[in-house]
Amino acid sequence: MKRFIVIISLSLCMACYSVAQENGKVDVHARYTSIQIYKGNDFESKRPPLDERLFTSEAVEKKIKEVQKLLKNNKRLAWMFSNCFPNTLETTVHYRVAANGDDDTFVYTGDIPAMWLRDSGAQVWAYVSLADKDMKLRKMLRGVILRQLKSINIDRYANAYNDGPTGAGWQKDDTQMQKDVFEHKYEIDSYCYPLRLAYRYWKVTGDTSVFGNEWQQAIANIIKTFREQQRKNDVGPYHFLRTTDRAFDTVGWDGYGAPVRPVGLIASMFRPSDDATILPFLVPSNFMAVSSMRKSAEILSKVNKNDTLATKCSQLADEVEAALKKYCIYNHPIYGKIYAYEVDGFGNQLLMDDANVPSLLGLGYMGDVSLDDSIYQNTRRFVWSIDNPTFFKGKAGEGIGGPHIGYNMVWPMSIMMKAFTSTDDDEIRWCMKTLINTDAGTGFIHESFNKDDASKYTRPWFAWQNTLFGELVIKLIDDGKIDLLNNL
Repeated sequence: MKRFIVIISLSLCMACYSVAQENGKVDVHARYTSIQIYKGNDFESKRPPLDERLFTSEAVEKKIKEVQKLLKNNKRLAWMFSNCFPNTLETTVHYRVAANGDDDTFVYTGDIPAMWLRDSGAQVWAYVSLADKDMKLRKMLRGVILRQLKSINIDRYANAYNDGPTGAGWQKDDTQMQKDVFEHKYEIDSYCYPLRLAYRYWKVTGDTSVFGNEWQQAIANIIKTFREQQRKNDVGPYHFLRTTDRAFDTVGWDGYGAPVRPVGLIASMFRPSDDATILPFLVPSNFMAVSSMRKSAEILSKVNKNDTLATKCSQLADEVEAALKKYCIYNHPIYGKIYAYEVDGFGNQLLMDDANVPSLLGLGYMGDVSLDDSIYQNTRRFVWSIDNPTFFKGKAGEGIGGPHIGYNMVWPMSIMMKAFTSTDDDEIRWCMKTLINTDAGTGFIHESFNKDDASKYTRPWFAWQNTLFGELVIKLIDDGKIDLLNNL
């Protein structure tokens, strides 16, 4: 399967900003797209030298030392953790003070110098728990949230943005492009991740300063978009076509997506993988929309005292939740009641999962369903089986993939989701051993690896997966699994 790679300049326009980021002129692209594989057991650090790190945090450094000390009997895991956990900060975070004196943080995905709303929200997520211990880190996170809100208000149907009106990215797509936008793929989760991040930031720090006019305008834009994409009256204004030989990179039905029956669910033209949906009601993303709208309603009510907008969020959440229960459950002959991956409201249901989160497997990790929800547990067993068409199992490992990379490619993200949502020590142990053994000796987590040969992998520099791995290790330590990790 061919994939298009857009080669764009790393020299992005910053004329409108007073740059105050650390080491802002360092080009880390060459370093992280030509990673050297370690030899022997020296476990040499793969972190960039201190003077080349884009951002550093005392709280993060303290956490790394703490984890290394606890993992004294598993040097390889300690080495991978220390490489992966700070990877987002050191190679993708571009923090500065904007011209108006406010915090502003632009976050690359890694090897693509554009900021995805989803990826950036996920990349910095693991650092939020440390934000009350490090003011510098807190300001960086605040800058991410403010940049995300600003981006949503620039274009409420985009998924990825440029660092200013540079005109980089997919400007030739047949859709409503503008120079601030890198890619214009409409995905429900793009707006949910910023809401999730802002909510947790507020809960950890108590800082309400991010919930100003930009925040309320972004919420209004998100609600407007979601209401349009419930498609109760028409298909809405969004349209997307791309000239490509890759079917999942464009949208069928003349750019508007397959027909749906308006049942209260929200249509999404693309999945979290940036692949086009087959049936537009993407179930995991609708679950995330429900939880995100409820979080937003709480903030609007308690912080903004905007009960009108809060009620709109709650009403939308209630409607989507009811539709999920009515239209998105399938009675499988082997697994019993499970959640479908996509539906259309007419009764058609797509039974599969995709590794990218929100996913069916990741519903428990995201907190969108309870881990002891019987339907979720049935779904969890289904997606990790040969009955899921995107599940691959081979000599190197097993897990869930998807059409983004293609046949036989397992995404470590799915293995991490399995570990995050497991209560079984043997299962967790298997997950951690597989993650360690499929890094191809690089000390980092990749986008995907071949099920039979982990040395065949994609994206050597993918910050989301790296930081997620660090988050998982910390979670397992907090859960009392230190002995398990030291005896893999």
